[in-house]
Amino acid sequence: MRGKFASIVLLGLAIGTMEVAAAGAARPRTSPLRNAVLSVVARAEEQAPTSPKTLDGLDEFITGVMKDWKIPGLSLAVVQNGQVVFLKGYGYRDSDKKLPVTPHTLFAIGSITKSFTVTAMGTLVDQGKLDWDKPVREFIPEFELNDPVASERITPRDLVTHRTGVPRHDMVWYSSDFSRAELVRRLRYLEPSKDIRTAYQYNNLMFMTAGYMVGRLSGMSWEDFVRQYIFTSLDMSGTNFSVSESQKSSDFAMPYQNAKGEVKLIPFHNIDSIGPAGSINSSAEDMSHYLAFQLGKGAYHGKQLLSENNATQMQSPQMVEQSADRYREILLPTYGLGLGVTTYRGHKLVSHGGAIDGFTAQLALLPMDNIGVMVFANLNSDKDPVPVIVAYNVFDRLLGLEPVPWNARFLEDERKSEASEEEAKKKGFSFQKPGTHPSHDLADYVGEYENQGYGVIRIERDDNNLKLRLNQLTSPLRHFHYDVFEIPENPIDPMEKTKMQFFMDVQGEISSLSIPLEPHVKDIVFTRRPEKAMTERSFLAALVGQYQVGDTTETVSLEGENTLVLLVPGQPKYTLVPVRGTTFNIKGLAGYSVEFKRDASGKVTGAVFYEPGATFAAQKK
Repeated sequence: MRGKFASIVLLGLAIGTMEVAAAGAARPRTSPLRNAVLSVVARAEEQAPTSPKTLDGLDEFITGVMKDWKIPGLSLAVVQNGQVVFLKGYGYRDSDKKLPVTPHTLFAIGSITKSFTVTAMGTLVDQGKLDWDKPVREFIPEFELNDPVASERITPRDLVTHRTGVPRHDMVWYSSDFSRAELVRRLRYLEPSKDIRTAYQYNNLMFMTAGYMVGRLSGMSWEDFVRQYIFTSLDMSGTNFSVSESQKSSDFAMPYQNAKGEVKLIPFHNIDSIGPAGSINSSAEDMSHYLAFQLGKGAYHGKQLLSENNATQMQSPQMVEQSADRYREILLPTYGLGLGVTTYRGHKLVSHGGAIDGFTAQLALLPMDNIGVMVFANLNSDKDPVPVIVAYNVFDRLLGLEPVPWNARFLEDERKSEASEEEAKKKGFSFQKPGTHPSHDLADYVGEYENQGYGVIRIERDDNNLKLRLNQLTSPLRHFHYDVFEIPENPIDPMEKTKMQFFMDVQGEISSLSIPLEPHVKDIVFTRRPEKAMTERSFLAALVGQYQVGDTTETVSLEGENTLVLLVPGQPKYTLVPVRGTTFNIKGLAGYSVEFKRDASGKVTGAVFYEPGATFAAQKK
C-alpha cells in the first residue's frame, strides 16, 4: 500500500521519524493567491500577541509554503518563556464559503491526542490508582494478546511506547464502529510481528486500550476524565473529543484531501472508538495553554496539575526508534510516553504529529529553550510535511539560526518520488498476468467472509463487477488476474490499489479470501460465513434424525438453539459446522463433511458422508 493508509490514519512524530517525501519548484516572491491569503490573515487576527522581531517575515514564509503544498487553511500558536508570542490563522477553514481561519478555529489534532491520554494516566499514577510497570492485566483482567507471554507481561508503559510486538492493524478500528471494549477483545486475534520490547512499532490500538484503562480505573469515561483533569484545568473550553462535536461549533475547519494535485473536500471520518489514540479537536488558542503546561513540567498558572516526575517521564526516552539519520539536524529519534524525543540542531526536541482524514498537525517543543509550537492544517495527503516545515522554521528564527531550507528539501523529494512513479507507469512495470479470468462465475464469490480480529467483509455484485464492504468501508473491485481482484486507484480511498485473493476448498467452492491489511504480518484471512438460514432453528430441525450408513445408525440432533451434533456409536460427539447449502463440516476431523439431501418436495431423505478417500450414502430413517 506504499504507506498510503498510514498517512490517512493517525500518524506520529517529527521529520526525523516520519517519512515525508516532496516535490519541488521555485515559487515566485509574490502572487495573487499569496496576497489573498494575507488578506484573510489580516481579517483572522484577533488581538494577536506582540511577536518577537525574529518572527518578522513569518507570514510571507507561511503563505508561500501553503501555496506550494495547496493548503486551504493553517493555524499557528507559539509559546516562549511561558508567554504566547504568536497566535494566528491563515487561509480558509472553508474554501467554498471563504471563511477565514482564526486562532479559535477547531482542527483535528490526530495522534497528538496520545499525549493527553498519557497525561491522564500520569494523573492516575499520581493518585495511586495506576502503576506504569505492573501488568495491564492487574487493571484490565480480560486483556489478552495473541502471544500468551506478552499478555501476561505487557505493562501500561509498554502500551504507550509502541513496544508490545503488535504492529498497527489500523483497519480493525478505521473500518468499523466497534466499541472500545470490543476492540480490546479483538486484540487477541491480531498477529504480532515482534517479541515484546524488541522493536518500536507504532500502534493506535494500544493507546486506545490505555484510554479504556483510564476509564475503568477512574469510574468515568476517558472523555470525562480528560475533560475534568486536563481541559478544565487548562482552560481549554473549546476543545472536544469528536468531529461530530466540532461540526456544532461556529468556528471549525472543513477537511480536505490532496488527490493527485487536486484539493477536494472530503467527509469527516468519525473515530470516537479509537478516541484515546487520536480523536481530540482543538484550536491554536487552546493548544497554546497545553504547550505552556508541557513546557512547565506539568504546571500551569502556578498549579502543579501533573507531578513533575511524570511530566519529565513523558519527555524522556523510553524506546529507541529504528531510523536512519537522514538529516544531520535531527538525530537519534526515540519515543517517550506519548511524545517523540530527539534533537533539533543540537537542541532537545519533544514532538508529536497527527494526521487523520482531512487534517494534519504538529506539536513541537524545545523544552530546554522554553519554546513550544503548535501547527494545524486542514489538508491531508499521502505526504504532507507542512506543519513540520512551519514548526522548524519558527525554531530557526527564535534560536537565531540560519533557516534550514526544509520546504525546498521536501519539494525536491516529492518531485523525485512523483517522477519515479510516473516512470514506472510509462514503462508498464506490473506483475499482472494478462489474459486470465476468474475460476468461478462472479456470483460464486458473493457472500460474507469473517476474521475474528478484523470483522466482516461482504462481497457484493456491482453490475458486471464486484464490490467490497469491510465493516463500514466500501470499495469497488476489479479483476486483476486469476482469482485476484484489486481496488482501483482512488486517492481518497484508504485501500486504493490493495489486492485480495479468493481461495476454494477441495469441493471447488469459494471458501475464503486474503487481503494484506497489515504489511508486517501475513495477509489477513477471512473465512466464508455460512448462509444465515443455516444457523436458524427451523432450518436445522429438519435435518435432525437417524441416518443408516451400512450397518451403522448415526444420529443427528440439535443442541441449544442452533447447533447440530453427530453421534456415531463408540465415538465422541461431533459438532457439525455449517458451510453452505446443506453441507456441514465435521469439527475436529479434517476433510470430513456431511451433505444432507432433499427430495423434490424439500423433505430431507438422506445424507452423504464425505471422508478422505471415501464417500458414503445414508438413508434417513
